[in-house]
Amino acid sequence: MIANKKIRVHLALFAVALFYAGNFSFAKWAMPQYISPSAFILLRVGAGMLFFLVHYLFFSEERIEQRRDYWQLIVATFFGVAFNMTAFFKGLSMTSSINASVLMLIAPVFVVIFSAIGNKTPIKSLVYAGITIAFIGAALLVDVFHFSLDDEGLTGDILVMLNAISYAYYLYYVTQLLKKYNAMTITTFLFVFGFLMVLPVGASDFMQIAWETLPIKAIFAMIYVIVGVTILAYLLNAWALQNSNSTTVGSYIYLQPLLATLIAIFLGMDTLSIEKVGYGLLIIGGLFLVNKGRN
Repeated sequence: MIANKKIRVHLALFAVALFYAGNFSFAKWAMPQYISPSAFILLRVGAGMLFFLVHYLFFSEERIEQRRDYWQLIVATFFGVAFNMTAFFKGLSMTSSINASVLMLIAPVFVVIFSAIGNKTPIKSLVYAGITIAFIGAALLVDVFHFSLDDEGLTGDILVMLNAISYAYYLYYVTQLLKKYNAMTITTFLFVFGFLMVLPVGASDFMQIAWETLPIKAIFAMIYVIVGVTILAYLLNAWALQNSNSTTVGSYIYLQPLLATLIAIFLGMDTLSIEKVGYGLLIIGGLFLVNKGRN
């Protein structure tokens, strides 16, 4: 029974990585030509809020017990939804996709750091080895040697780094709440509070969207981001955190460059090479060591 749950956790995390990986290709079909980054964030969070809130009000009997839990939810929302999304999309618009991909890879490292400090528990050397190997594979896959920090994109690079650190802290911090409440309950409040936080930022741009002129590809991109990258990804991530740990969940970020490359190849936006296969095997091997070190 325990083994089956572990398999379901890894399947859930793989699905999350797949959704996020597809986001790199599909989101470009809508953004920024048809919808701005801030409007896209508002659309994501608003749609997610409606879905989770309706489900919570009609199908859940669980309620938040203490006032301090609301404050913890607000903190988790800021780092896991509002600041996280805003910093990433704004940073991505100011820097290159290569820089952004490389900088996102620092998130799992900070998950380990936050977990080790907060939980006051040592991390096994096998976990560090797995993270290092996966990091090397992911960095090579996104062509780290063409990474640059020029003056023009420096602000964007900093924002992407802050996003990665913010998301890492969210993965560590939200586990405290997931020990007390159901994943659906936590996700609902994350999106309710998140909507209130991003509304002032994206409302103006959202009102300027020309819905009647949107092509089919842009509509598909929006649906994909709302259903896959927002609703399913956040729910599966919360469930995996509830049944695993933040280090394991964070390590799956390294799969995103591999899956993003495979999706780009499938869409005809990239080509497969022996080097990319080798880098992919490094990522998978690193994840295996992380999982083995956590057992």
